[in-house]
Amino acid sequence: MSKVSKLTLKEAAQIEDTLTSGHRLCAGCAHPIIGRMIMKAASDKPTIVTNATGCLEVATTIFPFTSWKVPWLHNAFENAAANASGIEATWRAHRRKGKGPLAGYDDINVIAFAGDGGTYDIGIQALSGALERGHHFTYVLMDNEAYMNTGIQRSGGTPLAASTTTSPAGSVIPGKTQWKKPIMDIVVAHEIPYAASLNPAWPQDVLDKCRKNFSVQGPRFLHAFIACTRGWRYPTSDTISVSRLATQTCVFPLYEVERIEGRPVWRLSGPSAAIARRPESKKPVEDYLKTQGRFRHLFRPKPDEELLKAIQEGVDHRWEMLLEKCE
Repeated sequence: MSKVSKLTLKEAAQIEDTLTSGHRLCAGCAHPIIGRMIMKAASDKPTIVTNATGCLEVATTIFPFTSWKVPWLHNAFENAAANASGIEATWRAHRRKGKGPLAGYDDINVIAFAGDGGTYDIGIQALSGALERGHHFTYVLMDNEAYMNTGIQRSGGTPLAASTTTSPAGSVIPGKTQWKKPIMDIVVAHEIPYAASLNPAWPQDVLDKCRKNFSVQGPRFLHAFIACTRGWRYPTSDTISVSRLATQTCVFPLYEVERIEGRPVWRLSGPSAAIARRPESKKPVEDYLKTQGRFRHLFRPKPDEELLKAIQEGVDHRWEMLLEKCE
């Protein structure tokens, strides 16, 4: 890993946006918050973006307009990682031959953005292949926990008990009946050099991890928490407070995984590290669930104590597993 240059929030604010305003993403959407910070962190090198079908893709490039000020390609749901692999391989070929617009650069940023549907489900084969081959690129999972762009259908990233159009809460099922797929464990098992989780409620943590990410050679993975006002059904002004609760309840912990001397080193960051030091500061999962309409059925007409207990125990179990890895 090359030396990591610190980027403060004040410095980031002075950097020109390469994901600009004028897009059609929903008011309160976390996509542009995370997207802009990632692009600011990548600003010290030439950057090429490839974007799977989804909210970020369709809302930032409504023909004939675009919000991107870098080379940008739209790919299908399933092949963001494959497309990034081809871009990276082409750059390396140009360097070997000494010709091409980027042949003179020792390093560039190739970034693949994809949602949970294009990562947990449709695109996991291409992602696994690209990680296994060791391509030098960054894969960003923009996780809003359902196929929001196509009608709020459940995905492998949808949490237990969330009500979606294909897992509707009612008399038959209480929302989705499966747990969220452990995507970070799957990715880290490919022995990649760096992976990290990001939450827009802690922007400096996002910038620090992204800067480190772009200094690493090889395949890298960023898992971003993307609160969705439309699909999760909360007021547009509550995106940051909802995001903050996700980490404070350990539903979405903040950490990074760095491969050092051939083994993965797991390290908690920000508020998750603080909770590990002071377990009593961990908030109950109900505090998070109550903020969103997709979980309303867990509390009306009366609380579903059994399911709420199961969700809390499941979150606690995964948190304890993470603590063991970080030790």
